[in-house]
Amino acid sequence: MGLLDNSNWHSKVFLDGWTKGGDGDASVVEPATGEELGRTGRASVADVAGASQRARTAQKEWAGLPFNQRAAVLRKAGDLFQEHADEISSWIIRESGGIPPKAGLEVHVAAEECYEAAALASHPMGEILHSEMPRLSFYRRIPAGTVGVIAPFNFPLILSIRSVAPALALGNSVILKPDPRTAVCGGVVLARVFEEAGLPAGVFSMLPGGADVGEALVVDPLVHVIAFTGSTAAGRIVGSLGAQHLKRVHLELGGNSALIVMHDVDLEKAVSVGAFGSFLHQGQICMTTGRHIVDARIADDYARILAEHANHLPVGDPKSGQVALGPLIDAKQRDRVDKMVQDSIAAGATLAAGGTYEDLFYRPTVLTNIPHTAPAYCEEVFGPVAPVVSYSSLDEAVELASASAYGLSLGILSGDGLRALELASRIPTGAIHINDQTVADEAVIPFGGTGASGNGSRMGGLANLEAYTETQWVTAQADLPIYPF
Repeated sequence: MGLLDNSNWHSKVFLDGWTKGGDGDASVVEPATGEELGRTGRASVADVAGASQRARTAQKEWAGLPFNQRAAVLRKAGDLFQEHADEISSWIIRESGGIPPKAGLEVHVAAEECYEAAALASHPMGEILHSEMPRLSFYRRIPAGTVGVIAPFNFPLILSIRSVAPALALGNSVILKPDPRTAVCGGVVLARVFEEAGLPAGVFSMLPGGADVGEALVVDPLVHVIAFTGSTAAGRIVGSLGAQHLKRVHLELGGNSALIVMHDVDLEKAVSVGAFGSFLHQGQICMTTGRHIVDARIADDYARILAEHANHLPVGDPKSGQVALGPLIDAKQRDRVDKMVQDSIAAGATLAAGGTYEDLFYRPTVLTNIPHTAPAYCEEVFGPVAPVVSYSSLDEAVELASASAYGLSLGILSGDGLRALELASRIPTGAIHINDQTVADEAVIPFGGTGASGNGSRMGGLANLEAYTETQWVTAQADLPIYPF
């Protein structure tokens, strides 16, 4: 029997086992065809309160286990992701509209996140400190308690597991609210994996739901840390709510990442890199290359060849395995993307390729001569759109790349990698990729952005120690001191 064959999860949420959600159930829709793939449970605000109450008790027992037992559960989870990779990939393809290589990447990263998290369980707990007093002084890391994870639809498995796995490994309980549009590959899969891996009951809950469920999770007094990945607009709301409740909130938000292309590159290779950065998963990635900033000496040729690439990329049902782009997630997102493209053309941009759609399949689009105030250039599109602008000097390239509220990722393509690295040091951003496009992530790195792309927090690698633990100072001495009171 496969991981997801068990009918127990159909129309259910995961709250101390599979159970009916307080808000009924919801359809799981395949964006490529409109077909209903099944039904998941839909949580209510009351379910959040029930999960947090259960998590409080379960967390203490889970944190009290020897570290190697927690690590063993995470390692087993990683093995299960690998063992059921084909089945999980199939759900990612059909539910999220991702092409097979994207689905395979998600499952691979999910396994790696679990293995890396397992190593956190045995990481040194703290450090001995100097003290002016004749006493032992040290700090130690203790679990934060219950961690709430709110994850989006675009990379539903990665953007859930990257917070869930380290939080669990460090002794926390977790309540996950996946996006309802990808509640199976971003939620049910995790619940089934940890169920099979032997995670004790109550330590992990999975509650698909609407904005009211997300708000309840943020404000619940028994939830101590929130890890949110999503749009900047939604992140501002989550951050504000968290601040009102004096709660630690980790925000990984949107982006409008720049790719600077210098004149001394191999043009065909550079275009291929740029096309991948803009069109991977239909541009529905926070790190998507949203602005191609190209040396004026090659800008016209770059844009022309990029348009040729766009015109030849096949778009269609990702189940076929014969396409480069699948569907956008839903009609609302498609209409938003198209409006930004059409408004940018009305503002003066030239449509070099794309700009059309059929159902949810939006053609990869290239815009040239685009004003810097046009929405497809200055805002996050979250669709397969590549605006191209030119620069005449490196100072102008820096100015263009820096002129954004976002600061998530930056790519620079150059025949001189060291010169590119020097240029990158002048541009505020959370990640820099020399001679590569802007989309990249690994389980071992501290990931996050600056400006409108986040609040300075980082998730991944050893940054997870800061994200999901509290630092506690402890002193101890042999005898009671004598005070002059």
